[in-house]
Amino acid sequence: MLNDFSSYLFVREITYSSSELAAIAGAFFFAAFVKGVTGLGFSTTCLPFLVYAVGLKRGIPLVLLPSITSNILVMVDAGYFREMVARFRWMLLLTIPGIVLGLWWLNVAPTQEAVVVLGFVLISYALFATFTPDLSMGRGLERLLGPVSGFITGVVNGITGSQIMPVLPYLLSLNLNSSQFVQAINCSFTLSSFVMATGLYYYGLLDLSALGVSALGLAFVYLGTKLGSRVRQHLSPSAFRTAVLVLLFALGVSLLAKGV
Repeated sequence: MLNDFSSYLFVREITYSSSELAAIAGAFFFAAFVKGVTGLGFSTTCLPFLVYAVGLKRGIPLVLLPSITSNILVMVDAGYFREMVARFRWMLLLTIPGIVLGLWWLNVAPTQEAVVVLGFVLISYALFATFTPDLSMGRGLERLLGPVSGFITGVVNGITGSQIMPVLPYLLSLNLNSSQFVQAINCSFTLSSFVMATGLYYYGLLDLSALGVSALGLAFVYLGTKLGSRVRQHLSPSAFRTAVLVLLFALGVSLLAKGV
């Protein structure tokens, strides 16, 4: 009886139409598939599709649970947790006020402006990932630019839900091995996701309906990631990565046109 009642309450809280749920599932599956094949960020790939499916403000909360889950799994395997937290503590700490400012702006500004910012972020990310310059940064600049990178990343994350810029090029410019890089950037992603969840709940953008749909979507995330990992063994990741980056660039341009 209690389980039936809980299920009834859960269903009552689902405020998404069947077509929206289908679009969300498809976006989750595709973003996870892309991540499995190429390693591209889940949120960055998923959000532009969610913008068209349910809008930016309703889409941002949906990616939090899949992002946190996948990030924690990666962090456990990567190692170097204490070392990276200590090294990038100021970058991580300054991410928090950046997110607070970005969320405030998202809440008060017209949604079209946030969509335009997301479009710019997608275009910047696609161009950077395509041409990836040979960046190098000394420890002096690392200490100086770390807090700046963290704050700006937080602002962009708060406005758009994308966690990738400019922390990605900042960390790539440092002399980190692959495990250190994965741990450092996922520490940023995970902290950002938890702060975002708190802020979105405060502004009334994160509710039981969003959490329920996000939790149900984990099945599609799992399937997409597993399928992507299998495809990676038979397909050239570089060719697929290029195709996805072209798609993200095109989506960024379309979001700019949609928001202007």
